[in-house]
Amino acid sequence: MPALCRDCLTEFDDSRRCPACGSPRVVAHEELFSLSIAHMDCDAFYASVEKRDDPSLMSKPVIIGGGRRGVVSTACYVARIRGVRSAMPMFQALKLCPDAVIIKPRMEAYVEASRAIRRMMEELTPDIEPLSLDEAFMDLSGTARLHGHPPAVMLARLIRRMRDELGLTGSIGLSHNKFLAKVASDLNKPHGFSVIGKAETDDFLRDKPVRLIWGVGAAAQASLDKAGIRTFSDLLRWDRTELIARFGSMGDRLWHLARGQDRRRVSAHAPMKSISNETTFHEDTADPDLLDGHLWRMAEKVADRAKAKGLAGRVVTLKLKRADHSLISRRISLRDPTQMADTIYRTARGLFDQVGEEGPYRLLGCGISDLLGADAADRSGDLREPQAKRRSEAERATDAIRARFGPDAILKGRALR
Repeated sequence: MPALCRDCLTEFDDSRRCPACGSPRVVAHEELFSLSIAHMDCDAFYASVEKRDDPSLMSKPVIIGGGRRGVVSTACYVARIRGVRSAMPMFQALKLCPDAVIIKPRMEAYVEASRAIRRMMEELTPDIEPLSLDEAFMDLSGTARLHGHPPAVMLARLIRRMRDELGLTGSIGLSHNKFLAKVASDLNKPHGFSVIGKAETDDFLRDKPVRLIWGVGAAAQASLDKAGIRTFSDLLRWDRTELIARFGSMGDRLWHLARGQDRRRVSAHAPMKSISNETTFHEDTADPDLLDGHLWRMAEKVADRAKAKGLAGRVVTLKLKRADHSLISRRISLRDPTQMADTIYRTARGLFDQVGEEGPYRLLGCGISDLLGADAADRSGDLREPQAKRRSEAERATDAIRARFGPDAILKGRALR
């Protein structure tokens, strides 16, 4: 059976230890040197960057997040052993791990580390599809002749370079499509390297829970439970037409994934689906002026990102979370896509007014989706609002002044609330 030492990168036949260096960190698989679709996921990325930059944190439980009122962005594996998970309310995380060191996110440090990893990936293949700062798909098909080694060796080299040059670790999933590569990268974290071959796909999936499918959240899982679908074996008993009739387009996707089929290509230019911003308050609030000020600042941030990327959104979304963590979400489609803060704010404010007095709230957010190019943005104006065109022109002028003199050169009064 083909095998690879993850420490010295020696290729050999299956053995419990590397014959060259004696390391037990060996990955062996019949298809090891023929597979080329990979998913790389950094291990507890934000927390790992913090521990690298402050070695005194190395043995301590570290949680990245925003104070007691916020949520956990990520947690190191020491904290995860205690039950702390991403997106968990901070107060709950501190009950599980009261001695945790809480660190506010340092996005500039994480972005810098992510860019360094990305540069290493680009030395392997141009076909990289980032999913976030700390994970990406890679297609290394046809690169063996270029590098003189099969993809598995180059992936192990990537992880070794991340460790040696950046002080960060990651886990690799290697398979024959994106779905299975992502599943594989989660099998043996941290410091993992897992392989799912074509020949074993059916046997591997058969008894696995459907929540293994990326994107199947609590709501989708509840719908599947009602249909008696909990494992991939359950899915295999359904006809494709029945799944589509019951679950729509998701049913067609489920039918293919139940058979380990995923035709999506690794795309270096996967389109952005939405742009949003949200904040968690230190104290629950129903103060209308405070909420309005936050909503305006969020609309500005969303608009700034849309303008920077040359995008506009046809759908505006409002998100609210009550004190009991229940969510309220509202969305509306616009006549024309927009990238203007004024339009995003006024639309989101209208959605907020429709919700009524259901606060106090612990979280507020807004965003745009159904994104198009900026050339399609804000063409016809708002016929119901004669001043919309003038406000749009004023916003463009404000953008130009801020670009020249800095972001604080002009502030709206509502931004100070």
